[in-house]
Amino acid sequence: MKKKRIIGIVIGVLSILLVIDIVASFYFYNLAVERNKKDFLQGNADLEVSAEAMDVFIEGDWREWVDSQDFEQWDMTSYDGIDLKGYYLPAKEPTNKTVVLAHGYLGNARDMGLYGQYYYEELGYNIFTADMRGHGHSGGDYIGFGWHDRLDYIDWMDRIIEETGKDTEIVMHGVSMGAATVLMASGEEELQPNVKAIIADSSYSSVYDVFDYQLGRMFHLPAFPVLPSTSIVTKARAGYSLKEASALDQVEKTDVPILYIHGNDDTFVPTKMTEELVEHTNSDAELITFDNAGHGEAFVTQKDRYVSKLNEFLAKYIKE
Repeated sequence: MKKKRIIGIVIGVLSILLVIDIVASFYFYNLAVERNKKDFLQGNADLEVSAEAMDVFIEGDWREWVDSQDFEQWDMTSYDGIDLKGYYLPAKEPTNKTVVLAHGYLGNARDMGLYGQYYYEELGYNIFTADMRGHGHSGGDYIGFGWHDRLDYIDWMDRIIEETGKDTEIVMHGVSMGAATVLMASGEEELQPNVKAIIADSSYSSVYDVFDYQLGRMFHLPAFPVLPSTSIVTKARAGYSLKEASALDQVEKTDVPILYIHGNDDTFVPTKMTEELVEHTNSDAELITFDNAGHGEAFVTQKDRYVSKLNEFLAKYIKE
């Protein structure tokens, strides 16, 4: 009887823990992946930016520049039936060079005007950017963290080539989740050879890795068993698992040259993730880091050094 009682207690405890894990899995899916308001990021110390960067992000003249441009709105239905919105701006003078910009988590296409202004005004590029699924004016009830978005961007670039010609040379430039997106796209066989270079600013190595990092940092919880079960929920509701959404796996297959950028003071996505990406990249890869720069800040706080390296890198792979 005593043995049966012990077994009963163990089963009861395990059942309670299982229920807690299931509840936690749906909680973290709703918190991070489902399309909704993300209050948990408000007041997050890891996302605090310098006063200098905040002024530019919030009140920079790039916002007025974006408003003054006549972007064409492009509509596309994704491979799985989601209505997506993209925005294209032809250069002042005809060119075969186009930059494809990818925004970060909870951002939108407009945010990439910060970078688009430089490509347009200083480099003379056509610009394309999009609201990723679950963001901006695009449809979708979940956030893909770059995984499904990688295929959306490949489809967008197919249209760019159709619109601008087969000799189009494309640079993909993403920040944070957008950086992971362009890296994830880089390993796909369907990626057109027109993509000549990739700029990945503040990327994570995989969705699982960044969730693991944030789970410990924000909630002081271990990855197991919460993340495996959250991954199951994500697979069931959003169609991808946290581990398969890996930029690390994708860059091992890429042949596109990549410039990696990261701030050494980034506590939201640690610099070591980009260092790991560099080590696993199959193609030509370069890394530049910025001291005293937090998550996605380097272009604003150290712009001269940023664009100097950017121009040096592009000159190697983009024809004059």
